[in-house]
Amino acid sequence: MLVSLKWLNQYVKIDDLDSEELAEKITKSGVEVEQVIPPQLDNDQIVVGYVEKCEQHPNADKLNVCQVNTGEETSQIICGAPNVAAGQHVIVAKPGARLPGGMKIKKAKLRGEPSEGMICSLQELGMDEKFVPEKYQDGIYVIEEEVTPGEPACPLLNLDDTVIEFELTPNRADCLSMLGMAYETAAIYDRNIELPDTTVQISEEPSSDHVSVSIEDKEMNPYYGAWIIKDITVHDSPLWLQNRLISAGIRPINNVVDVTNYVLLEYGQPLHAFDFDRFGSDKVVTRAAKEGETIVTLDGEERTLKADQLVITNGEKAHAIAGVMGGEESEVQEDTNTILLEAAYFDPQTVRRASKDHGIRSEASVRFEKGLDITRVKEAAMRAVQLLAELGSGTVLGESMVEAGSTEWTPAEISFNHQEMVDRIGADIPLDQMKNILERLRLEYEENGGNFVVTIPGRRNEMTIKEDMVEEIARLYGYDNIPYTLPLGEMNKGGLTKRQKLLREVHEYMQKAGLNEAVTYSLTTEDRSTRFVSPEIKQLNPQPVGLAMPMTDLHSHLRLSALPEMLASVQYNVARNQYNVGLYEVGPVYVRSLQDTQQPEEKARLSSVVTGLWENHAWQADKKAVDFYVMKGILEGLFDYLLEESVTFEKAELEGMHPGRTAVIKLDERNIGYVGQLHPTVQKEYDLQETYVFDVDLDAVLEQVNDHDFYEAITKYPAIAQDLAFVVDADLPAKQLEDAIMDKGQPHLRSVQVFDVYEGEHMEEGKKSIAFNLMFQHQERTLKDEEIEQARGAIVSHLEKEYNAVLRG
Repeated sequence: MLVSLKWLNQYVKIDDLDSEELAEKITKSGVEVEQVIPPQLDNDQIVVGYVEKCEQHPNADKLNVCQVNTGEETSQIICGAPNVAAGQHVIVAKPGARLPGGMKIKKAKLRGEPSEGMICSLQELGMDEKFVPEKYQDGIYVIEEEVTPGEPACPLLNLDDTVIEFELTPNRADCLSMLGMAYETAAIYDRNIELPDTTVQISEEPSSDHVSVSIEDKEMNPYYGAWIIKDITVHDSPLWLQNRLISAGIRPINNVVDVTNYVLLEYGQPLHAFDFDRFGSDKVVTRAAKEGETIVTLDGEERTLKADQLVITNGEKAHAIAGVMGGEESEVQEDTNTILLEAAYFDPQTVRRASKDHGIRSEASVRFEKGLDITRVKEAAMRAVQLLAELGSGTVLGESMVEAGSTEWTPAEISFNHQEMVDRIGADIPLDQMKNILERLRLEYEENGGNFVVTIPGRRNEMTIKEDMVEEIARLYGYDNIPYTLPLGEMNKGGLTKRQKLLREVHEYMQKAGLNEAVTYSLTTEDRSTRFVSPEIKQLNPQPVGLAMPMTDLHSHLRLSALPEMLASVQYNVARNQYNVGLYEVGPVYVRSLQDTQQPEEKARLSSVVTGLWENHAWQADKKAVDFYVMKGILEGLFDYLLEESVTFEKAELEGMHPGRTAVIKLDERNIGYVGQLHPTVQKEYDLQETYVFDVDLDAVLEQVNDHDFYEAITKYPAIAQDLAFVVDADLPAKQLEDAIMDKGQPHLRSVQVFDVYEGEHMEEGKKSIAFNLMFQHQERTLKDEEIEQARGAIVSHLEKEYNAVLRG
């Protein structure tokens, strides 16, 4: 909401106040100021001039030599504007004036002729292009009202005005009007308000002789009033009215439309003017639109209507979408002679639906959506017809509008006790001061022994409960005046919980591993919601949870896996030539079994998708594509960091995954996720090359995290390495041999690593060779050869016996 301080001063005298101080006080009272916009231009060297003579420049075809009366003197000014002519009142920047942008006006010679100043266009004075009338877009501005040469031009064009922009909360719809801001300002400074005089001369001929009004749906449209104004002349609005609209960010159009916009800003009550002759009927009927009915609105767009939208019709054809936008067919034009003025109250939800459906966010719809003061609809209409009669020379028919419905409203009453209010606010506010606050707010009240009953006016219809009065009294008393208190009782130092710390560590590890965090929607399509579900979740027979009212089919169901949406993100990146992508996400999935009727259970998962090159060092000509072991290595590093228990990987075949490059992950013999490559058909579906994923039950991992820090002193004694290679059956997993070696090599075997696997020539069919590197070490002494040989013998003996393994020489 943009508020001109000059305009506000019409209702509350604030010209003695500093604009920054005013903005600060209003903000402290609860209405936030977004910014204070200082005057565009305030220079007494910019004045009104009268062009006495205008002749062709002797040395230039496109320049004119003008003799301009600026009040105290007549100056010669060279002007190149195509529309300059003798007999015009113009804006002159005298020598010494400084224009927006920093240009300083000086005496000069142009093609040999002296020029003492500059005749200005509106753009040169800093006015936004959208507010410049079309006829002055390519030339100087010509003042069409009675003015005096030499008078200051900046006040005439409102360039010296300060405008405050407010960021209003949804509950303060009363401040969406100049009068609402006047009430607010008057309450803060305890000043009087001067309301507009709505007195107007009205013809004895009633409007009801020309038009009737009927309402078919009083839920959508509780009240509708219409007024006929005859013999009106449509022309440009006077400068003062244009200035008011421009200060509020609205482009002037003509006097009729400008009056409806002015009253909208002044009272917060939207109005609409129809060309009565183009309306094509002597009756106004408001009704629900017919499904598929169409209307061409003022912006030239054809709109298809829905049955839950309200339209204003001439009994047959729609001429406006109620509260949103009027129709093009009955638009006020230059030849308009008779006006049908609408003043109505429309249901906020109905207007909101129509505004959203058609993508129209107008000044009128914003106010209707928030709920108007129904008690002021008629008063706003009276103000409008007064201005139309004054500025358009129109004849207002009848003493009142033609009406249907009612503006009756039952005000809310809020009761409270003085001491109760003091206790709630936490400040010892005297009874007389509390009364004064209510009076400044213009709230009617009755008080008896400290007990108040406050009657809420229609302009503050958002106030309904006692807590609203607590807020009103507290903010006018001044939040800064409320004494502070320190909390009582035992104080605990803040900090992260164990789970929060662990989650941060997981994020840190994944990012150090080279992955980028992704945050995808928890909602997905019905088809995607059942894909890539981990085995331990799948065994619960989960059913994807659908939303009752999804905004789109793309986000209709809660996910059972984060991978489908992450794959869509990778697909999006690859389609834009980002071929090397590594993402991870920590987030919930939502599990509810078939027989469960309760809300789904949130389970935290750690998921990742990687495609393209994992290492790419062009200088060293070193490239490595991501593979199964990269993903497995990332997980092993994370598990080693968090857990004491060992995590195992077992080959598996899962839907949507490559059958030979997929493994389930087990912790304490229970599944906690899987890792592997997408099936080639799935990769093709997403337009991806080889892509690897994992999905881990993060809750299960975090439950098993060590509660204590583990530390082992670094030994100064040397480690001893041994290499062993065994020929075994080709289908025997290396992990089984590794676990067996680690078990039989104790107490001094520290690590076992596979460093070679061989199958092929010189190897018996159905067999393979696996080579292990063993590392022995003691914390307190150097190991003896006999101890190493003993452990080595135990390992070889056990593997030969249990796995029919043959030690290679």
